[in-house]
Amino acid sequence: MSEQTIKQATIFGEVLFDCFHDQQVLGGAPFNICWHLQALGDQPVFISRVGNDELGQEIMQEAREWGLETTNIQQDDEHSTGQVNVSLVDNEPSYEIQADSAYDFIDANLIKVTETKGLLYHGSLALRSNYAQQQFKKLLAEGEWDLFVDVNLRPPWWDKQSLYDWIEQARWVKLNIDELHQLGFKKADLKEAVQDFHLRFEVEQVIVTQGAEGATVFANNKFYQVKPQPLSQFVDTVGAGDSFTAVYIHGLLHQWPIEKTLKVAQNFASKIIGIRGATPQTADFYAQLLNE
Repeated sequence: MSEQTIKQATIFGEVLFDCFHDQQVLGGAPFNICWHLQALGDQPVFISRVGNDELGQEIMQEAREWGLETTNIQQDDEHSTGQVNVSLVDNEPSYEIQADSAYDFIDANLIKVTETKGLLYHGSLALRSNYAQQQFKKLLAEGEWDLFVDVNLRPPWWDKQSLYDWIEQARWVKLNIDELHQLGFKKADLKEAVQDFHLRFEVEQVIVTQGAEGATVFANNKFYQVKPQPLSQFVDTVGAGDSFTAVYIHGLLHQWPIEKTLKVAQNFASKIIGIRGATPQTADFYAQLLNE
C-alpha cells in the first residue's frame, strides 16, 4: 500500500442508463464519479464498456461533450449497453439491474493507460461476474495501485466472501450504514461497528455515509463526522452516494484535510438530491464546489 501522493484517479466499472418511469438518465456509480471528477478538473481515466447500439452511442457522445476521455470505453458487438429500472419507494430508489451487460465484459487486453499507479476505484457491481474479476486482476497485476473500494450492494449481484477479498486489498473503503450491517458489522453503536470493520480489514480510511444523518470517517485512529445542512430541494436520492464519493476522491487527489473533504462532499451530495438522477448537465452546477 503506497504512501505516496495520489495524483491520478482511474475509475473501473459500469456505465448504464437509469430508467425511470418518465425518462432515461445516464448512470452507473463509476460513470457518475467520473462525470463529477471531470467537472472538477481532475481528468479521470474511465475504463468501461458499452454495447454497439443506440444507447452506447449516446453514452459516447455525452462523455465526449462533457470532456471525458473515451479511449477506454470499449465497444461490444455481442452485449448491450447496461440498463437499470429504477423505482422509488418512500423516496428511496430500488434497482432492477440487467444481467450480462456490456460493462460485465471489459477486456483487460484492450485497456490503454499511460500511468499504472495512483488511485484505482471500483465498486462491487462491476466485479459481479467471474470474468470481470479475472480482467480486473490483470489490471491490478500490471501496476502499483492504491485501491478505493466502493461497496454498492445490489442483490443478487454480490457475495460476502469475494467482497471481503477485495476490501482486504483496499486503502480506502466507502459504504453506507446499511451495507456496513449487511457485511456483518451490526453493533448498534456506529463507532463500535466501524472500529470492528477497521480491525478486520486494516484499511487506511473507513468512510460510512448515513443518509440524513450525514457521514463518518475513521482514520488515523480517530473519528471525523459531518451532519448535513437542511435541504433546499428534494427530488430523489439517486447518485447522492456517488457524488459524495467523487468529492471525497477529489479531496484525496488534492490532499485536503479529512474535515474539509467530509464537509464539501456532504454539501455536494445534498445538492445532487435536488436534481433528477445523478449527473448535472451544466458546468455551472459545480461552480461553488470549485471555489472550495
